[in-house]
Parts: sequence; structure tokens; C-alpha cells
Amino acid sequence: MMSEDELRDEILSLKAEIKRLRKSLTELTPPLSALLRRRGFSIFKKEPLDDLLLPGKRYIDDYCRFLNKYSFRLFLRDVIKRQEGFMIEDVTRYSTREVTGDYIQFLLKIRLIEKVGRGGPYRLKKRPVKSFGPTLEWFLAEIFKREFEAEAIWGIKFKRTAAGGDYDLIAKIDSSLLYMEVKSSPPKQIYANEISAYFDRVLDLRPEIAVFFMDTELRMKDKIVPMFEDELRKRGSPLSGEPPPVKRIEKELFQTGDKIFIINAKASIVNNIEKVLSRYFRRS
Repeated sequence: MMSEDELRDEILSLKAEIKRLRKSLTELTPPLSALLRRRGFSIFKKEPLDDLLLPGKRYIDDYCRFLNKYSFRLFLRDVIKRQEGFMIEDVTRYSTREVTGDYIQFLLKIRLIEKVGRGGPYRLKKRPVKSFGPTLEWFLAEIFKREFEAEAIWGIKFKRTAAGGDYDLIAKIDSSLLYMEVKSSPPKQIYANEISAYFDRVLDLRPEIAVFFMDTELRMKDKIVPMFEDELRKRGSPLSGEPPPVKRIEKELFQTGDKIFIINAKASIVNNIEKVLSRYFRRS
């Protein structure tokens, strides 16, 4: 019988082997651009840099580790809102003063903010930055690349699409296409027309996996799930006319139909994405 340490080592070894196999499979299957061309999609623009809040390359790994923390992402949103000048008490809504102080010191170290004078406020070095949205899209693309050995692009505009609008993130998982809508706003700032536009893009692109992600730890059942149910009722089913139900997978992870998933950031973004992928591929 294996000891606990031996079992842990075996699990880590298996995870490493899965990553290696997935990387090999990615190299053997058609690239993401080919999968898009087969659907008649031609990229017009992608990955805009204007509002991207990133440090130099030497700090990217550390930055990603910090971005994994929900409190740090909330802190960054407040920094962007007060980018012309803020004191520590202005950005301490979601963490203790001690933790916020650590976050400020980290941003100083990676040169994303600077201090104005001796006792003056801090401010973003790169200004203006309109929103946290592009940085969040970039970070999620990094998660797919780093954690799942997937080819991923973000902030995509296509030429002459039926649905229109930006596609926040598209990834190639093995030979399957994944589309993710990325929302950095809280549920109260999401409206029915955004859910409708999401469905339009899913129907236009026809990905194997479609994810609606919200960077929140708030309940999805209160507003987001009912809006999905309303939109599904409007659209109905092409076969029976009855809309597919929105089912809870676990906690704040939901699914409707075979390929549409609704998730948030509760507990861990990486774990939630992993559960979606596992659910999809195990069912297949």
C-alpha cells in the first residue's frame, strides 16, 4: 500500500505527464488560427496594448502569482480608479492595511506605480488606463498557457462577423475551440443585453466549449443565472422549443446544454476552469 507521500508524488508525476502529453498533442493538432479559419473567421485585431497594466518581463511570473489572489485584483481595480493619486487608505477596502501595504510595495518594486514627493500620494506610472478588463483578459490567457498548455489569444476582433463585438478570450484545448466571455464588473453591473450578445457570439463562432466568467466571489444564482434562464426562454430549443435548464455543477459553477458554462472566481480561477474542462472532456 502506498504511503501518503508516495501517493502525492504519484499524483504530481501523473499531472506532469498529462501536461507533457497535452503539449505534444497541441503541437500535432492544427493551430488556433486554422481552427478559426475553418469556421470562416479572420482575425482583424487582437491583444490591444493601450489599457494593459503589465510590468517588465522579469516581473511577469511574480505578477501572475499576485493576480491569482482575488484581493489583489480588487486592489488593482481601486488603483486604476484612483490612478492620478491615492493614499493607502483609499485602496484598503478589500484587505487589511498590512496586506494593502504589501501590495503597494510590490507595485513599487515592479514599477507600475510611483510615489509623488516624500509624503505625497502614489499614482500609476502609465496613465491613463481605462479599466482592469484588458489586464484580466491577458491574465486568463496566461492561465490557459501556463496551467493547461493551451494556445490562447485575447481581445479579439474579427472581420465581418454576424454577431459583432469583441471576443474576450479564445483558446485551443487539444483540438477543441474554447471561447470565454470575461467580465470584471460585479453582477449588479451586468445587463440582459450582454447575456444576449454572448449567446449571439457563441452561435456565430460555434466553439466546442463556451464559458461565461465573472471575476467575483458573489453568488451567481441571484442575478446571473436568472438572466441566462430568461435568455434561454426567449431563444427556446431548435428541436423541442423548450429551453435547456441551467444546472448547478457545484457551488458557483453552472452549465446549460452540452457546452455552455457559467463560472466565477470563488476559491480559485484555475480550479474552476479545470473543473469545466474535466466536465466537458469526461462527458465527451
